[in-house]
Amino acid sequence: MNGPGGYFGRNLDAFADCLSGGFGTPDDDDVVIEWRDHQVSLRHLGYPETARQLEIRPARCHPTNRLSVSADLAAATEERGATVFDWLVEIFEDRAPGALRLR
Repeated sequence: MNGPGGYFGRNLDAFADCLSGGFGTPDDDDVVIEWRDHQVSLRHLGYPETARQLEIRPARCHPTNRLSVSADLAAATEERGATVFDWLVEIFEDRAPGALRLR
């Protein structure tokens, strides 16, 4: 956030925190985020990228989550389930409801 070149965090959890307030977001929650050319992002953040992200996750996640990550990876390699693009849209919906505009 914090305008051009602002801070978005280093992972999806940090990004979600940024959308929750503080970090340069307006105090009145009056924010609109326009995701231009989102169709390009949709292609680049589809199943191949989702599988790539899930392949590296077991080394970083809690051991009790590895089975779930493995199941998500299997689904992604079969082009099923949520993609990285879906994860991002869900974060926007959860943390900044109504703020995201896909263009």
